[in-house]
Amino acid sequence: MNNSSLYLLFALTLLLFQCSSSDEENSDDVHQDLRYSEGEVINEKADGYRGIWYMNQPLDNKYKYKYSGGLATYTAKHNPFAIYREEVDKTFFTYGGTDEENSTLLHMVSYYDHETGEVARPTIVLDKKTTDAHDNPVLNIDDDGYIYILSTSHGTSRPSYISRSKRPYDIDEFEKVGATKLEDGERVPMDNFSYVQSWYLPEQGFVTFFTRYGYPADRTICFMTSSDGESWSEWKRIAAIKKGHYQISSMGDDVAGSAFNFHPDTEEKRGLNWRTNLYYVETRDFGESWQAADGSPLELPLTEIENPALVHDYESKDLNVYMKDINYDQDNRPIILYVTSKGYEAGPQNDPRTWHTARWTGEDWVINDITTSDNNYDMGSLYIEDDGIWRIIAPTETGPQPYNPGGEVAMWESRDQGQSWRKVKELTGGSNFNHTYVRRPVSAHPEFYGIWADGHGRQPSKSNLYFSNKEGMVFQLPEIMRQEIEKPVPLK
Repeated sequence: MNNSSLYLLFALTLLLFQCSSSDEENSDDVHQDLRYSEGEVINEKADGYRGIWYMNQPLDNKYKYKYSGGLATYTAKHNPFAIYREEVDKTFFTYGGTDEENSTLLHMVSYYDHETGEVARPTIVLDKKTTDAHDNPVLNIDDDGYIYILSTSHGTSRPSYISRSKRPYDIDEFEKVGATKLEDGERVPMDNFSYVQSWYLPEQGFVTFFTRYGYPADRTICFMTSSDGESWSEWKRIAAIKKGHYQISSMGDDVAGSAFNFHPDTEEKRGLNWRTNLYYVETRDFGESWQAADGSPLELPLTEIENPALVHDYESKDLNVYMKDINYDQDNRPIILYVTSKGYEAGPQNDPRTWHTARWTGEDWVINDITTSDNNYDMGSLYIEDDGIWRIIAPTETGPQPYNPGGEVAMWESRDQGQSWRKVKELTGGSNFNHTYVRRPVSAHPEFYGIWADGHGRQPSKSNLYFSNKEGMVFQLPEIMRQEIEKPVPLK
């Protein structure tokens, strides 16, 4: 059977799963691959870089799916995918990989060596026993240089894992961590979490945002901490408004913050495809207390639509809200990058998909428009430079599969704190597939500034991985490697 036949078989299998699954209220969280097998630690070297291809919710139009494509660095609610460590002058990164048939999700880890300009052959840390890219991994590194891979799960049908490198700054061998959480004063196994975003605060430990299914909202957003990555705190609920939330998060110098929307429960717009309003909360004491951007103390979980964390009311404007990134300025104040649209389906009927920034000035939220693109799941990252320049790297330009996620990648720049934006460079062009989900590394080095993948927007395909430097030069990670260390391939 050739690759084309295998990809066709894969697509038909996914379609059957989609059609037979309970598509509750047009949910974004339809499980098309319900496997209960235990994830297996592999610790083998891959022969190159292949990203997972994934789709969600077929549509009865030419755009085929609500979203789809090469989603190795998906979702926006997973973070981080890459971290630069000056101690070894390397950027470590993880992604959702696969085999030649796209038959399973492999949690991969590798690094870019800034001294040599080369990348290592990726290590297959874990076979997640699914093809659902919602189970993509994220990466963290502690003070001692041990690398952690947090293997999240899409809901409760599969277990989650934490794996740790056996040696500091070494990607060759990982072992599962027997993670526990505190629950009712007792230590219990922590083997399920979704949409995980894990940050490391030097000399304190892990600050982690995630989603808990069904407690008490369908999607309750939560927070936990750990000093060692093994023994975790109680799960603190951040918000449980109506049907629940999606959230993104980030770390500043002395602050951890979350931006989120909520899912209405009205008869007209009931379910997880509907998401509106923009909220922001933060902690400055490792999760002991929480506040709005203006310092107003918050009692968690938030359960009312109107509350002090509300950044902007989009419900009254009948708009969906899709969060992309949070960053902090030189005064340690948050800037949120997000997209609004008229509805969840792919296609021009829900235009415009407008990119915005919401900046906290110290007194109020200032919201500015940036540009428009053609899909709700176009995803990019926001960079706040030491010289005050703001940059966005995102697939804002029309790609070979218009109105499917991603497109051609461009770099945008603002020199007035987001009031006006200028497209300074198109990083890709003439591509065969859409590029999507550009991710910003923690402490991003100018030589490895963003990482993403590509893939066909309307049918299963192979998926390559790419990174760019700060100047906008793009390099492809080698699809096939014959050496342990090789140079990435510059795009012409």
